[in-house]
Amino acid sequence: MLLPLPAPLFIADETRDDIPFYEIYLNRVGISSIELPRERVKVETGGKLRLRLLNRGAPLHITITSANASMFTDFFHENMYVVDATILSLPIRREAPDGFFDLEILSGYGVTKAILHVEVTNPALHKPTSIEEELPLQPVAHGRPHLLMIMMGIGLILYTAWLYIGLGFLNIAAFIVLIIGALYTWYRQQ
Repeated sequence: MLLPLPAPLFIADETRDDIPFYEIYLNRVGISSIELPRERVKVETGGKLRLRLLNRGAPLHITITSANASMFTDFFHENMYVVDATILSLPIRREAPDGFFDLEILSGYGVTKAILHVEVTNPALHKPTSIEEELPLQPVAHGRPHLLMIMMGIGLILYTAWLYIGLGFLNIAAFIVLIIGALYTWYRQQ
């Protein structure tokens, strides 16, 4: 008979060293005692949460349950008989968001209960995004004034002089200076 979710799926081999272990001690302080890791238990999406259960006393039954982990992993419940040391490996979904879930660990047929708080981080959500420089609303001047601006200034002076003095030559000169500036700018474009 094949079980729908075999126990060896979550029980891992001890040969892989790239995934860190979190150690949980059983029977070290007293009968059916559970000592959780002191550091924060963190795991990344797409990785595995590996718990090393170390029994320091008589063999005992433990139950590990998680009621609020369905968003992060397929793990729900596991009954284990721990003689010496056992590793429990929980795969974390790749598409899971940031968040947390709790693992309830029961030993001594429910006499002792401990809750392990597991934080899940998604590194894809925390990647620094490149901020593109926005184009300014007004053009920014760089270096010397453009030749067209200089020609427009000269043309304005000549045109104003024509209005006050009345010499027709100044009007024609202002027009020619503006045309030269516009043609120079037009043919200089890349």
